[in-house]
Amino acid sequence: MFNFKRPYFPMNSYVNIQKISPIDEDGHTGFSIKALKHAFLDNLFYVQGKFPALATKHDYSLALAYTVRDRLLQRWISTAEIYTRRKSRTVAYFSAEFLLGPHLGNNLLNLGISDQVRQAMLELGLIYEELLGQEVEPGLGNGGLGRLAACFLDSMATLEIPSLGYGIRYEFGIFAQDIVDGWQEEKTDKWLRFGNPWEIQRPEWAVEVKLGGHTETYIDANEHSRVRWIPGWIVLGTPYDTPILGYHNNTANTLRLWKAEAAESFDLGDFNRGNYYGAVHKKLISENITKILYPNDEQIQGKELRLQQQYFFVSCSLQDMLRIMKVQQIPLTQFHEKFTVQLNDTHPAVAITELMRLLIDEKLMSWDAAWSITQKTFAYTNHTLLPEALEQWSLHLFARILPRHLEIIMEINARFLNEVRIRFLGDAERLTRLSIINESGERYVRMAHLACVGSHAINGVAALHTELLKKDVLADFHTLWPEKFSNKTNGVTPRRWLALSNPRLTKFISRHIGENWIKELSELKQLEPYAEQSSFRSDWRFIKRSIKEDFAAYLRRSTGYVIDPQSLFEVQVKRIHEYKRQHLSVLHIIALYHRIKSNPNMAIVPRTFIFGGKAAPGYYMAKLMIKLITAVGEVINKDPAVRSSIKVVFLPNFNVTTGQKLYPAAELSEQISTAGKEASGTGNMKFCMNGALTIGTLDGANIEIREEVGEENFFLFGLTAAEVQTLKAEGYQPMDVYHSNPELKVVIDLISEGYFSGGDRELFQPLVNSLLHGDPYMLLADFQSFVDCQNQVSQAYLDYEHWTRMSILNVARSGKFSSDRTIKEYCRDIWNVKPVKIDLLSHDELRKSMLD
Repeated sequence: MFNFKRPYFPMNSYVNIQKISPIDEDGHTGFSIKALKHAFLDNLFYVQGKFPALATKHDYSLALAYTVRDRLLQRWISTAEIYTRRKSRTVAYFSAEFLLGPHLGNNLLNLGISDQVRQAMLELGLIYEELLGQEVEPGLGNGGLGRLAACFLDSMATLEIPSLGYGIRYEFGIFAQDIVDGWQEEKTDKWLRFGNPWEIQRPEWAVEVKLGGHTETYIDANEHSRVRWIPGWIVLGTPYDTPILGYHNNTANTLRLWKAEAAESFDLGDFNRGNYYGAVHKKLISENITKILYPNDEQIQGKELRLQQQYFFVSCSLQDMLRIMKVQQIPLTQFHEKFTVQLNDTHPAVAITELMRLLIDEKLMSWDAAWSITQKTFAYTNHTLLPEALEQWSLHLFARILPRHLEIIMEINARFLNEVRIRFLGDAERLTRLSIINESGERYVRMAHLACVGSHAINGVAALHTELLKKDVLADFHTLWPEKFSNKTNGVTPRRWLALSNPRLTKFISRHIGENWIKELSELKQLEPYAEQSSFRSDWRFIKRSIKEDFAAYLRRSTGYVIDPQSLFEVQVKRIHEYKRQHLSVLHIIALYHRIKSNPNMAIVPRTFIFGGKAAPGYYMAKLMIKLITAVGEVINKDPAVRSSIKVVFLPNFNVTTGQKLYPAAELSEQISTAGKEASGTGNMKFCMNGALTIGTLDGANIEIREEVGEENFFLFGLTAAEVQTLKAEGYQPMDVYHSNPELKVVIDLISEGYFSGGDRELFQPLVNSLLHGDPYMLLADFQSFVDCQNQVSQAYLDYEHWTRMSILNVARSGKFSSDRTIKEYCRDIWNVKPVKIDLLSHDELRKSMLD
């Protein structure tokens, strides 16, 4: 045994390396502690090229990641081999975002070897939790859209559904959020700085993507008129594959992400002529396409880059799918039988025109045959009820970047509108509303309309959302094709969001009802009788309190905030947006603050209000909302009269990693969007299955959560979606509410008079003006209802036995909100895909398949 003293290495004073006797199992697949130690040291030496005296924590973390990846590869290769041999029908999930979170812990959980790895690291003198903490979170998503995509990949692998996730390998992700003087500042998210041990580059499968240029017609050998696209420039798309492992099975599906590169990255002629910048100009321009998620599109350059990104990844993906068809020797006419493509919102909707282009221009298929295949291939998920969030691209921009696709869109639209004319003869207004081209003012391509026309199925993501799509946002399409529409309420994976994030509660639950609930979340129903047992409730409270203490310690280490674990943890973490109404919570906090200042002796339930989320770089009002939260927090947290009663925290750079710490610690989940604005929400589900109670409106999936957990276990407030529409139609006047509610008036006046801005009356005036002169998201209309409901929360929290019972029942009744349930519904109603069981191939079988 060799001991390498490492006094600067905080994980342990010693790293112990043993001379281990030869192992019986394969060094790349074995799960024993001895095999894991062998593999870890091999990867440290032969992959990282380090020995303990020089190795850093990051080296050890990477060595462990490669050790785990080796154990995935047998499953990954076996899965690919069986899918290929069986020509399995496959889901292709197209998404601009995949907010995966760290891989290491999740893969260990799914492999079922967390305990063995923890012990192996301990015997080597390393601390398992610190190694996991070294992993940098992939910067591949922003919010709910990307996290949903990641949950769906997890569920498809767990349910053994053949699938491929297709997206973009962003070099820098969206941005890392700093809070400086209370304002959001965007920093580069260099998530790839140390490499990514989970991905494998596949340069042999790179494809060319055309952009710009012009089109020309020609006559083919069969005397048919054809169109040839002459591009202005060509970009190379290189795939990077990441295995997505199922829970306790042999399935490892693939997430394939595309990186943009120059077809010719270095011009030697320019370099030799002294034009050093020109020599790499093409490389820089091409690689910009996959540099960053959602570039700021306030300027035309940002809009161009976004459209290029969307087209780039769908073109790469469809070309890759055609390659797979060729490898598996499947006729092109069966494309829709081999693949079903789910469009995760409108970002990938240009895929409809790209598949048409590939079929009619490259494969010389007839229009009718190509259109039939295209419509049978695609299905569209809508994720928004906000008109401004429904993507549109100006025809001028489209013509410059994708000239051939604009021609195809025009042809699709002309044929579609002819169908509409026959169906609704003389209804010119309906034609205008349904047209893929928005003709009002500057002409735009409506991507949601293209998705509806080019897909065989359209779904919303919560019951209310789907009904509002049918009645409002996509009402004309529902009238035309009611059979296309269905609801698929979102879900989240219980593996990451409960089993991995909340190991103490997971072990406690499993001790009472077994472990099968991790794959069949509905089995949590078995917890209901335990809610009536005082000893069970006592243990439940102890677990929650210990988790809160751990989170308080983490928060102090990472941010400097000092919070009281005995206080009620009230949390709102999500993208910052006016319709999500983080500022409604701030109004309530100010009201509480004013009450305490006015009556220092009043009894109050101590609360810690925790906010987190990012504002889009170009969204000033959202950034101002962050500033308001931090400004109010700064005043309250420093005031000795109230800081023991209320504390306000803004958690910077909220992501999956911090979410895994926060969701288990939360006790009250704020889901307070304006009714009729939130499509679904998935954070509400994560809080619910970790035992937090919800205070919320009848919006998105809140409605279904309330139905499942019971209205007595949900704190409801606010106008309904129908009441919001009625009030607006009647001429809603927020100023009347302001004048009629004394407490609200004091709250607004404290903000507008500069109490929270050092006397600066101008700083928050845009927010105040928005509330008093329009209030589009009905904050003032819902204020009193929210405050009254918060009083009910305080009363309920004082009865700790009753609160604990409600917490247990929220968990017990959260089974519907597993993404496994959602994926089963997609498979049954839209995709028509069946599970494929994977048997692990031995090395000999793999070699034989290669020789065959």
